[in-house]
Amino acid sequence: MFAVIRTGGKQYKVAKDDVIAIERLDGDAGAKITFGEVLMLGGDSPKHGAPLVSGASVSAEVVEQGKGEKVVAFKKRRRKNTHRKRGHRQHFTKVKITAISAA
Repeated sequence: MFAVIRTGGKQYKVAKDDVIAIERLDGDAGAKITFGEVLMLGGDSPKHGAPLVSGASVSAEVVEQGKGEKVVAFKKRRRKNTHRKRGHRQHFTKVKITAISAA
């Protein structure tokens, strides 16, 4: 069984025991999280919502908080001797999916 959830403005296809990195959520390692925005449940009898599946939820446990790889934005204007270099590291939360409930 799998589910499609929405969090942080993105959609993720998850199954039990999957470990995914999502946009940063509050909580330390070991904290429990419940995702209520379930867009689809798949498996033997798939269900899809309009836009959400009513009563469905996905439970997860926070594995770690971290920062992603550095992304460099370099802008240059040719022949003008001007340039700008900016770096950014996006925060993320790594979670392990523990249960998918269709209730």
